[in-house]
Amino acid sequence: MGSERPIDAGTVDAIGLEEVLQREASGRRLRIKLGVDPTRPDLTFGHMVVLNKLRAFQDRGHEAILLIGDYTATIGDPSGRSETRPVLTEEEIRANAETYLAQAFLLLDEERTTVRRNSEWFGGMSFADCLSLARRMTVARMLERDDFAKRYAEGTPISIVEFLYPLVQGYDSVVLEADVELGGTDQLFNMLVGRALQKDRGQPEQAVLTLPLLVGLDGQKKMSKSLGNYIAFRDPPGEMFGKIMSIPDAIMWDYYRLLLDTSEDELADLRSGHPMEAKKELARRLTTHFHSAEAAGRARGEFEQVFSRGENPEEMPEVSLAAAGLREDSPVIDLLAASGLFPSRKEATRLIGQGGIRRDGVPVSDRGDPIGPVGTGLVYQAGKRRFFRAVP
Repeated sequence: MGSERPIDAGTVDAIGLEEVLQREASGRRLRIKLGVDPTRPDLTFGHMVVLNKLRAFQDRGHEAILLIGDYTATIGDPSGRSETRPVLTEEEIRANAETYLAQAFLLLDEERTTVRRNSEWFGGMSFADCLSLARRMTVARMLERDDFAKRYAEGTPISIVEFLYPLVQGYDSVVLEADVELGGTDQLFNMLVGRALQKDRGQPEQAVLTLPLLVGLDGQKKMSKSLGNYIAFRDPPGEMFGKIMSIPDAIMWDYYRLLLDTSEDELADLRSGHPMEAKKELARRLTTHFHSAEAAGRARGEFEQVFSRGENPEEMPEVSLAAAGLREDSPVIDLLAASGLFPSRKEATRLIGQGGIRRDGVPVSDRGDPIGPVGTGLVYQAGKRRFFRAVP
């Protein structure tokens, strides 16, 4: 069960790891917990950091437990939040959970992964059980959390339900009898609550391993779908490649370290070359992992054609006006919605207002503008990376 690199390589915090490694040395197969709340349908490269570490434990022969927080998703993790999260429906949570699993197994060995849902135990809890759990934590202790303390000082509402979240996450570790819990640095408080609850129950305490938070495309804030600075596992090859190429050079090396586990020797070699080539290599490797070498090669060629030579990509989606029930004098917003390239009409309208939608290279000025004469094909461009062709 050995490994070339120490199991805590790349971690920020490794609390209680020595005791857990003693359990491993005695021949015990460890239970490694990673919890994800299915609040959105896509996993991002930010999730890849912790999933890689879970895979490293799998490769050491341990049991990887991927905990789907379908119950905690109804609460909303307050970590790093300045406001209460919106409540999701059970249908939304269920649909998101299914996509999470399909995406997680792009990194994890499915046959060696135990999938659990915390609705299994919380769904049958009584109110008395909830009160009993709540007695394990004080308000003063909760306010030790930076995000709670800041919101309290600013007079921003904190719901009692949010106060319960760390206890609920910690109780998951009790039920699963976890030996190790993995999470981002913003999860440290919640995971330490798990250690405290295990100790209170007389269980061996889990080790807590935190991983760095991946910076998003803006080069400043944590990668987040709510901030729009993310790369999703399910992004098409061309979009994934282009997004990676858009990150600032300064954070490129963190992507190599955190996502590809690149050694410092190899990083030194990459740094000795041109930054643009190093970034293309990063984009190639990551796009290959989630798609294929062929798709990554095509994405690179398309990127160079569009960004280096200022040309339209040779291949792009087509939207048939006839199939979409549109005419050349229909509002352009209807065409953008029919393309399926935008999460909502609101997002497409926002891009139009910012001058981010172009028709044959000319900015679209209003959502009500006519689509225009398509002829044999009219190219629309959204931002820098999205293209489609309107055809009759």
